[in-house]
Amino acid sequence: MTSAKEPRSRRERPAKPPLSRQWIIDATIGIMRREGLRKATMRRVAKELDTGPASLYVYVRNTAELHAAVIDELLAGVRMPAGGTWQERLERLVTDYRDILAGQPGLARSALLVRPSGPHLLTLYDRMMGLLVEGGAEPGQAGIGVDLLLLTATASAAEHAVPEDGDPDAETDSSAKQRALADAVRAASADRAPLLAQHAEAVLGGTPGERWTWYLRAQIAGIVALATD
Repeated sequence: MTSAKEPRSRRERPAKPPLSRQWIIDATIGIMRREGLRKATMRRVAKELDTGPASLYVYVRNTAELHAAVIDELLAGVRMPAGGTWQERLERLVTDYRDILAGQPGLARSALLVRPSGPHLLTLYDRMMGLLVEGGAEPGQAGIGVDLLLLTATASAAEHAVPEDGDPDAETDSSAKQRALADAVRAASADRAPLLAQHAEAVLGGTPGERWTWYLRAQIAGIVALATD
C-alpha cells in the first residue's frame, strides 16, 4: 500500500525571484497573448506569479494602471523610421503604433479607455511632435496634432483588432462589420440620405490601407495648416 505523500517544506522549494514591476508587466503580457487582456486581472496575474494580489498593489494601483503599463511596454517596439520625407516617416510611425495595438487581443479597446503615459509613449509623442515641427507646425500645434493622430490610430486599431477569446463580439469580426456598414450605405433611402444614395460606391471606395493613408494625410495637412489660438 502506497503511503500518503508528505507535504513538502517551503524551505525545500526553489527561491522565487523578487517581485518587481517589470516582472508583473511581463507576466501580464504573457497572459494577454495567451488568453486576452480581459483575463489579465490583478488576481490572475498574482496567481501566475505565485503570490497574493495584495503584493501587486505595491507596484501598480489597480488593473487599469497595469494595463496602461502593458501598453507602454509594447510601445518600445515602435521605432523611428529612417529615410523619406518628414510626412512619410510620421505616417509610418503612427501606423506602427496602430499595428502594435491591433495585434494584441483587447489591447486597443483598453487604450481607448486607459491612456498610457509611460516613458515609451512620451518618447513616441516627442518624435511625432518633432516630425510635425519639421513639417512647419508650431510646437503647440504639433502637440495637439499628435494627440489627434494617436486617438485616430487607437480607434482604428480597436476597430480592426484581434478579437479576444470569450468576447461576445468576437464572432463579428471587422470584415463582417464593414460589410454590414456597406450594405446599409448601399440601401440608404434617397429621401432620407440623398447624397449617400447617389454616391454610395464613392463613399465606400478604397481598400482599408488606402482609406487609412487618406485619414492620416488629411489630418496631417490640417494640423500643419491650422494654427492654434
